[in-house]
Amino acid sequence: MVSKNQIKFISGLQQKKQRLIHKMFVAEGVKVVQELLDADFELHQLYTTEDDFKSVNDSKKQIVSADDLKKISALTTASSCLAVFKIPEQKELYQSGLIVALDAIRDPGNLGTIIRLCDWFGIQQLICSNETVDVYNPKVVQATMGSISRVNVSYINLEDFISTTSLPVFGTFMNGENIYSTTLPKEGIIVMGNEANGISKEVENSIQHRLTIPRFGTLQKTESLNVATATAIILSEFRRVSL
Repeated sequence: MVSKNQIKFISGLQQKKQRLIHKMFVAEGVKVVQELLDADFELHQLYTTEDDFKSVNDSKKQIVSADDLKKISALTTASSCLAVFKIPEQKELYQSGLIVALDAIRDPGNLGTIIRLCDWFGIQQLICSNETVDVYNPKVVQATMGSISRVNVSYINLEDFISTTSLPVFGTFMNGENIYSTTLPKEGIIVMGNEANGISKEVENSIQHRLTIPRFGTLQKTESLNVATATAIILSEFRRVSL
């Protein structure tokens, strides 16, 4: 049975403030939990309705009822398991290869999807401005479907980093150069902007190359692409020309 204190503690981890205080986060679903376990994320406690996860020590595994799992789950339809992991120390940021930088991305689903895209396209480093949604937000963790274990996510002062890097910096704009006719390098930083406002003026000042994904529709009335969709197109093009 899940105690009231456990429910209070796990529910509290839905909030960034509590995650920072306890240095822990929540993951739900067999795939996500197993991916994190395989990546050696430090497990605090596992709650499961099945006698599974045989590799997990019994002292850190609690078999609960489906009703109890609903009480601690943040999902509309609870999965069969929920785990609390310790937040790892931020890894060292190294400047090589292709790096994706996010300027104040606020939607958890967008961040989670972009992390999956980085994993798919072999982008090992994702840089986030301090205004970007927390990577350990439960909705972000869920949206990554385990890719959070394979992409190094760093939170930094993006303006300072962009202005001092030796790598070429590319930004996505409505009035940039057509990405399909641009010569793209194998190394560089790709900046993706906020869902509503795009790339901030402070960051824009240090961007050397402006790129755009052209519209092909006859009416040309679509204002913009979803940032995760745009990231997929941009990364696909960078990888295609580097083959």
